[in-house]
Amino acid sequence: MTSHLHALSFDANDPALLARFWAGLLGWEVSAASDDGIVLLPNDDTGFRLRFLPTQEKKAVQNQLHFDMTSTSLDDQQQVVARALELGGRHLDIGQTGEEGHVVLADPEGNEFCVIEPGNTFLADCGFIGALSCDGTQEVGYFWSKALDWPLVWDQDQETAIRSPHGGPKVTWGGPPLNPRHGRTRLRFDLAPPAHGDLRAEVDRLVSLGATRIDTDGNDTGGVALADPDGNEFRVLTPR
Repeated sequence: MTSHLHALSFDANDPALLARFWAGLLGWEVSAASDDGIVLLPNDDTGFRLRFLPTQEKKAVQNQLHFDMTSTSLDDQQQVVARALELGGRHLDIGQTGEEGHVVLADPEGNEFCVIEPGNTFLADCGFIGALSCDGTQEVGYFWSKALDWPLVWDQDQETAIRSPHGGPKVTWGGPPLNPRHGRTRLRFDLAPPAHGDLRAEVDRLVSLGATRIDTDGNDTGGVALADPDGNEFRVLTPR
Protein backbone atom coordinates (compact mmCIF):
# COMPACT_ATOMS: atom_id res chain seq x y z
CA MET A 1 0.00 0.00 0.00
CA THR A 2 1.01 3.63 -0.52
CA SER A 3 3.26 5.23 2.07
CA HIS A 4 2.04 8.12 4.16
CA LEU A 5 3.91 11.34 4.88
CA HIS A 6 5.21 10.49 8.34
CA ALA A 7 7.36 13.55 9.09
CA LEU A 8 9.11 16.61 7.79
CA SER A 9 12.69 16.36 8.98
CA PHE A 10 14.92 19.34 9.71
CA ASP A 11 18.71 19.13 9.87
CA ALA A 12 19.54 21.30 12.88
CA ASN A 13 22.74 22.49 14.52
CA ASP A 14 20.78 22.64 17.79
CA PRO A 15 17.77 20.31 17.49
CA ALA A 16 16.44 21.16 20.97
CA LEU A 17 16.51 24.91 20.26
CA LEU A 18 14.77 24.52 16.93
CA ALA A 19 12.18 22.14 18.36
CA ARG A 20 11.34 24.63 21.13
CA PHE A 21 10.88 27.40 18.57
CA TRP A 22 8.48 25.45 16.37
CA ALA A 23 6.63 23.95 19.33
CA GLY A 24 6.06 27.46 20.67
CA LEU A 25 4.97 28.85 17.32
CA LEU A 26 2.67 25.96 16.42
CA GLY A 27 1.49 25.02 19.92
CA TRP A 28 2.54 21.40 19.31
CA GLU A 29 3.79 18.92 21.88
CA VAL A 30 7.47 17.96 22.07
CA SER A 31 7.93 14.22 22.42
CA ALA A 32 10.91 12.63 24.15
CA ALA A 33 14.14 12.54 22.15
CA SER A 34 15.04 9.19 20.59
CA ASP A 35 16.87 7.69 17.63
CA ASP A 36 14.22 9.48 15.56
CA GLY A 37 15.51 12.83 16.84
CA ILE A 38 13.35 15.34 18.67
CA VAL A 39 9.80 15.06 17.39
CA LEU A 40 6.85 17.45 17.51
CA LEU A 41 3.42 15.84 17.40
CA PRO A 42 0.61 17.78 15.69
CA ASN A 43 -2.52 18.70 17.60
CA ASP A 44 -4.45 19.70 14.47
CA ASP A 45 -5.16 18.23 11.03
CA THR A 46 -1.60 18.71 9.75
CA GLY A 47 -1.23 14.93 9.45
CA PHE A 48 2.56 14.69 9.83
CA ARG A 49 5.07 15.37 12.58
CA LEU A 50 8.18 17.54 12.61
CA ARG A 51 11.50 15.88 13.33
CA PHE A 52 14.78 17.61 14.22
CA LEU A 53 18.04 15.78 13.56
CA PRO A 54 21.56 16.91 14.51
CA THR A 55 24.02 18.13 11.89
CA GLN A 56 27.32 19.98 11.99
CA GLU A 57 26.72 21.66 8.64
CA LYS A 58 25.67 25.31 8.75
CA LYS A 59 22.81 26.55 6.60
CA ALA A 60 24.33 28.23 3.55
CA VAL A 61 21.56 28.67 0.95
CA GLN A 62 17.83 29.22 0.79
CA ASN A 63 15.83 26.09 1.54
CA GLN A 64 13.96 24.30 -1.23
CA LEU A 65 10.76 24.43 0.81
CA HIS A 66 9.22 26.60 3.51
CA PHE A 67 6.03 26.93 5.52
CA ASP A 68 3.31 29.39 4.59
CA MET A 69 1.47 30.17 7.82
CA THR A 70 -2.06 31.55 7.60
CA SER A 71 -3.69 34.38 9.54
CA THR A 72 -7.29 35.30 10.19
CA SER A 73 -6.91 39.09 10.41
CA LEU A 74 -4.22 41.76 10.24
CA ASP A 75 -4.07 41.74 14.05
CA ASP A 76 -3.69 37.96 14.02
CA GLN A 77 -0.89 38.21 11.43
CA GLN A 78 0.92 40.75 13.59
CA GLN A 79 0.49 38.55 16.66
CA VAL A 80 1.95 35.52 14.85
CA VAL A 81 4.93 37.60 13.71
CA ALA A 82 5.43 38.97 17.24
CA ARG A 83 5.28 35.47 18.74
CA ALA A 84 7.85 34.21 16.24
CA LEU A 85 10.21 37.08 17.09
CA GLU A 86 9.78 36.50 20.84
CA LEU A 87 10.66 32.82 20.35
CA GLY A 88 13.92 33.67 18.57
CA GLY A 89 12.89 34.19 14.96
CA ARG A 90 13.84 37.18 12.85
CA HIS A 91 12.74 39.18 9.85
CA LEU A 92 14.35 38.09 6.58
CA ASP A 93 15.10 40.04 3.42
CA ILE A 94 14.87 37.83 0.33
CA GLY A 95 14.35 40.70 -2.09
CA GLN A 96 10.77 41.64 -1.26
CA THR A 97 9.71 45.17 -2.11
CA GLY A 98 7.75 45.98 1.02
CA GLU A 99 4.48 46.06 -0.89
CA GLU A 100 3.74 42.38 -0.25
CA GLY A 101 1.00 41.42 2.18
CA HIS A 102 2.94 38.49 3.60
CA VAL A 103 5.78 38.71 6.12
CA VAL A 104 9.00 36.77 5.54
CA LEU A 105 10.69 35.40 8.65
CA ALA A 106 13.35 32.88 9.61
CA ASP A 107 13.60 30.54 12.58
CA PRO A 108 16.66 30.62 14.87
CA GLU A 109 18.75 28.66 12.33
CA GLY A 110 17.66 30.68 9.33
CA ASN A 111 14.98 28.38 7.92
CA GLU A 112 12.61 30.61 5.97
CA PHE A 113 8.85 30.79 6.48
CA CYS A 114 6.08 33.24 5.63
CA VAL A 115 3.09 34.56 7.55
CA ILE A 116 0.43 35.06 4.89
CA GLU A 117 -1.98 37.97 4.98
CA PRO A 118 -5.66 37.32 5.76
CA GLY A 119 -8.04 36.72 2.88
CA ASN A 120 -5.76 34.44 0.86
CA THR A 121 -8.29 32.38 -1.09
CA PHE A 122 -5.85 29.61 -2.05
CA LEU A 123 -5.29 28.77 1.63
CA ALA A 124 -8.79 29.67 2.78
CA ASP A 125 -9.76 26.22 4.06
CA CYS A 126 -6.33 25.28 5.40
CA GLY A 127 -5.19 25.38 9.01
CA PHE A 128 -2.43 27.45 10.62
CA ILE A 129 0.14 25.67 8.45
CA GLY A 130 -1.46 26.59 5.16
CA ALA A 131 1.13 25.13 2.82
CA LEU A 132 4.54 23.64 2.36
CA SER A 133 5.73 25.84 -0.48
CA CYS A 134 8.40 24.09 -2.55
CA ASP A 135 10.79 25.05 -5.30
CA GLY A 136 10.06 22.47 -7.99
CA THR A 137 8.85 21.48 -11.42
CA GLN A 138 5.46 20.36 -12.63
CA GLU A 139 6.93 16.86 -13.02
CA VAL A 140 7.81 16.65 -9.34
CA GLY A 141 4.30 17.74 -8.38
CA TYR A 142 2.93 14.87 -10.46
CA PHE A 143 5.44 12.50 -8.83
CA TRP A 144 4.42 13.39 -5.29
CA SER A 145 0.73 13.19 -6.15
CA LYS A 146 1.26 9.56 -7.20
CA ALA A 147 3.77 8.79 -4.45
CA LEU A 148 1.40 9.85 -1.65
CA ASP A 149 -1.87 9.18 -3.49
CA TRP A 150 -2.88 12.79 -2.86
CA PRO A 151 -4.97 14.49 -5.55
CA LEU A 152 -3.78 17.49 -7.50
CA VAL A 153 -5.66 20.56 -6.31
CA TRP A 154 -3.82 22.97 -8.62
CA ASP A 155 -2.17 22.43 -12.00
CA GLN A 156 -1.71 25.60 -14.02
CA ASP A 157 1.19 27.37 -15.76
CA GLN A 158 3.59 24.62 -14.55
CA GLU A 159 2.61 25.32 -10.93
CA THR A 160 1.17 22.36 -9.03
CA ALA A 161 -0.28 21.64 -5.61
CA ILE A 162 -1.48 18.51 -3.85
CA ARG A 163 -3.36 17.95 -0.62
CA SER A 164 -4.23 14.96 1.51
CA PRO A 165 -7.83 13.77 1.13
CA HIS A 166 -7.98 14.16 4.93
CA GLY A 167 -7.18 17.87 4.81
CA GLY A 168 -4.18 19.63 6.31
CA PRO A 169 -1.63 21.79 4.48
CA LYS A 170 -1.26 21.92 0.74
CA VAL A 171 2.10 21.06 -0.78
CA THR A 172 2.90 23.38 -3.67
CA TRP A 173 5.58 23.62 -6.38
CA GLY A 174 6.15 26.93 -8.10
CA GLY A 175 7.59 25.74 -11.41
CA PRO A 176 10.65 27.12 -13.20
CA PRO A 177 13.04 28.78 -12.84
CA LEU A 178 14.46 26.65 -10.02
CA ASN A 179 16.96 27.85 -7.45
CA PRO A 180 20.50 26.39 -7.61
CA ARG A 181 21.05 23.40 -5.33
CA HIS A 182 24.03 23.12 -3.01
CA GLY A 183 24.71 20.09 -0.82
CA ARG A 184 22.25 18.10 1.23
CA THR A 185 18.62 19.16 1.36
CA ARG A 186 18.10 20.62 4.84
CA LEU A 187 14.36 19.92 5.05
CA ARG A 188 13.20 16.52 3.82
CA PHE A 189 10.10 14.36 3.63
CA ASP A 190 10.06 11.10 5.59
CA LEU A 191 7.61 8.56 4.18
CA ALA A 192 6.57 5.31 5.85
CA PRO A 193 4.59 2.32 4.60
CA PRO A 194 1.72 1.20 6.86
CA ALA A 195 2.54 -1.18 9.69
CA HIS A 196 1.76 -4.24 7.57
CA GLY A 197 3.52 -2.83 4.49
CA ASP A 198 6.69 -3.89 2.69
CA LEU A 199 9.62 -1.46 2.61
CA ARG A 200 11.31 -3.04 -0.40
CA ALA A 201 8.11 -3.13 -2.44
CA GLU A 202 7.39 0.51 -1.61
CA VAL A 203 10.89 1.59 -2.63
CA ASP A 204 10.47 -0.29 -5.92
CA ARG A 205 7.13 1.46 -6.49
CA LEU A 206 8.63 4.90 -5.88
CA VAL A 207 11.55 4.15 -8.21
CA SER A 208 9.05 3.11 -10.88
CA LEU A 209 7.40 6.52 -10.48
CA GLY A 210 10.68 8.36 -11.08
CA ALA A 211 12.60 8.32 -7.79
CA THR A 212 16.26 7.31 -7.67
CA ARG A 213 18.32 5.70 -4.93
CA ILE A 214 21.07 7.89 -3.50
CA ASP A 215 24.15 7.31 -1.43
CA THR A 216 24.18 8.87 2.04
CA ASP A 217 26.70 9.66 4.74
CA GLY A 218 25.33 6.92 6.99
CA ASN A 219 22.84 9.07 8.93
CA ASP A 220 19.80 7.59 7.22
CA THR A 221 19.44 4.49 9.35
CA GLY A 222 16.14 2.69 9.59
CA GLY A 223 15.09 3.38 6.02
CA VAL A 224 16.11 3.95 2.41
CA ALA A 225 17.30 7.29 1.02
CA LEU A 226 15.87 8.33 -2.34
CA ALA A 227 15.63 11.46 -4.48
CA ASP A 228 12.56 12.69 -6.32
CA PRO A 229 12.73 13.69 -10.03
CA ASP A 230 14.03 17.17 -9.10
CA GLY A 231 16.80 15.69 -6.95
CA ASN A 232 15.22 16.45 -3.57
CA GLU A 233 16.26 13.90 -0.97
CA PHE A 234 13.65 12.01 0.99
CA ARG A 235 13.57 8.83 3.02
CA VAL A 236 11.33 5.83 3.17
CA LEU A 237 11.25 4.57 6.75
CA THR A 238 10.51 1.09 7.96
CA PRO A 239 6.76 0.29 8.09
CA ARG A 240 4.88 2.01 10.91
